[in-house]
Amino acid sequence: MTQTSDQISIQVNGELCRCDAAIALPDLLAHLKLNPRLVVVEYNGEILHRQFWAQTQVHSGDRLEIVTIVGGG
Repeated sequence: MTQTSDQISIQVNGELCRCDAAIALPDLLAHLKLNPRLVVVEYNGEILHRQFWAQTQVHSGDRLEIVTIVGGG
């Protein structure tokens, strides 16, 4: 798989994902059509607190596990 300078490869929930280079985490969540209020993000093996999302840039090779919170009973 070739990469252009404006695209990077990351892993999201174990799957290879292509996205824009230097994308901020909230923008990535929007790209993936995820509601940021309903997810928990593990970034390279560590739970990333919501207060740090806006300043977190996703880089080539990063690994994210994104868990969707589901309500109900």
